[in-house]
Amino acid sequence: MNYALFIARHIYKDQGDKHKVSRPVIRIATVGVAIGLAVMLITVSVVLGFKHTIRDKVVGFGSHIQVQNLYAFSTSAPYPITMNDSMMEEMKAIKGVKHVERYALTQGILKTDDDFLGVLFKGIGQEYDTKFLRQHLVEGEMPQFTDSANSNRLLVSKMIADKLKLKSGDRLYAYFINEDVRTRRFTISGIYQTNMTRFDENLCFTDLHTVRRLNGWETDLCNGAEITVEDFDRLQETADAFIEHVNRQTDSLGNTYSSQTIYEAYPQVFNWLELLDINVWIILALMVCVAGFTMISGLLIIILERTQMIGVLKALGARNKTVRHIFLWFSVFIIGQGLVLGNAVGLVIILVQKWTGLVRLDPQTYYVSEVPMEVNMPLFVLINAATLLICFFVLIAPSYLISHIHPAKSMRYE
Repeated sequence: MNYALFIARHIYKDQGDKHKVSRPVIRIATVGVAIGLAVMLITVSVVLGFKHTIRDKVVGFGSHIQVQNLYAFSTSAPYPITMNDSMMEEMKAIKGVKHVERYALTQGILKTDDDFLGVLFKGIGQEYDTKFLRQHLVEGEMPQFTDSANSNRLLVSKMIADKLKLKSGDRLYAYFINEDVRTRRFTISGIYQTNMTRFDENLCFTDLHTVRRLNGWETDLCNGAEITVEDFDRLQETADAFIEHVNRQTDSLGNTYSSQTIYEAYPQVFNWLELLDINVWIILALMVCVAGFTMISGLLIIILERTQMIGVLKALGARNKTVRHIFLWFSVFIIGQGLVLGNAVGLVIILVQKWTGLVRLDPQTYYVSEVPMEVNMPLFVLINAATLLICFFVLIAPSYLISHIHPAKSMRYE
């Protein structure tokens, strides 16, 4: 058995004199490591949960890749592009594509007896993936959208519904102003809430056929298509394939196809999310420093208190390296106990928040109604390993204090 490990284990298990300074020092060092690790796990869990929740909401409204008329990317004017079945099949055949859906946009005014509000109508067809909208449906039911008929059904956000005092089943008129004024009567089929203000405040959903007719477009014309990829981590690869196979093609009317990723469509949102990583690194660095300095001070106190034992070991022939290894192993036991305690505390807090949503947030400010948590076990294991290694390596230099302890003098040390 390893000589240094054997002695370190017995020192760690030795309860000894209750009045020794080392006993509370060991507890403080253990708690310091535990608190540091728990804070790191909670911080990483919150930031990952927040980033992925916001990302999924933005993707829910805009998908991963958008294919539009080239001119539509440089202006807010509704430039249409042909999205016939052959073009849809061509995009579906691109490697990495999971789903393709068409959409059309038009602006209008919702009018009730007491108020009115300008909104953006998004027309979607039967192939549109409504899973995201269903997840955030708070009232009513999801309409059966189609690209071949008018259902006169409307899905609005809770923000719009609150402003106009609407509820599911209410009827209202919508006015569309182009070269003339057109009027449509809609029934509120459902109300959704995502807490993403930039979308909720003015976006509602209706049939693709309705929006096409309001814009005066032919059957195959749309604002564009939204593409969902199979692997978000390989989004750029799929986007490059679209650049190669779709971009710069022209439709029968001479319009040019172009594409952009969700990162390019909403750069402000994703740049803001990337800034959160800086906060995470700062917190991780601070917590590792707290744990490291706590362990350094604890090790120094333990070495000073065990000066006589060190002198005896040296007198019996133990080398400085061996004695240093004893105290480094002793420190590993303390760090290990702190890691176990920190994992227990951190995971309990994370799981309680994940399951109960105990800590609430203002959705108008944070876009979520509760603190989101995400459990990423490989990352948690990496944080544990990094904490153990960093705390261990910062203790190597202080352990050289043992080299300055002389056996003859240490025998008289009290």
